[in-house]
Amino acid sequence: MTYTKKLNSPEETESFAIDLAERLEPGDLLTLEGDLGAGKTTFTKGLAKGLGIQRMVNSPTFTILKQYSGRLELNHFDVYRLENSDEDIGFDEFFNSEAVSVVEWARFIEEYLPKERLEITINRQSEQGRKMTLNPIGRRYENLAGS
Repeated sequence: MTYTKKLNSPEETESFAIDLAERLEPGDLLTLEGDLGAGKTTFTKGLAKGLGIQRMVNSPTFTILKQYSGRLELNHFDVYRLENSDEDIGFDEFFNSEAVSVVEWARFIEEYLPKERLEITINRQSEQGRKMTLNPIGRRYENLAGS
């Protein structure tokens, strides 16, 4: 089952992510898709706040991975630069850890992703408005997305 949510501002995107973060568990994996400027990093900033992370969160575009500590550890990947690459930076180790992982542009590393995950797509509807689609894969993520 797919779930959709209409968000009318960056603040609503962040608030939705904060609420979701409060229900995350060790090892959860969220993938983010959406055009440049759709709100993937805004969503991740909200997720980090919800996990009690105090550090400033920004996109790891040039480093591919940034890690943060809070109630749960957060691995924030931006794998845009890995398009058309077969480079494996040890994804299994990260995805099988106790940290929550968020992967922006996850389609570029599809072959490395665990089967079960929460796929999130953010589409721009207007200058401020976004439509968020949640596609849970696996019972854990079905419960997470449906609550």
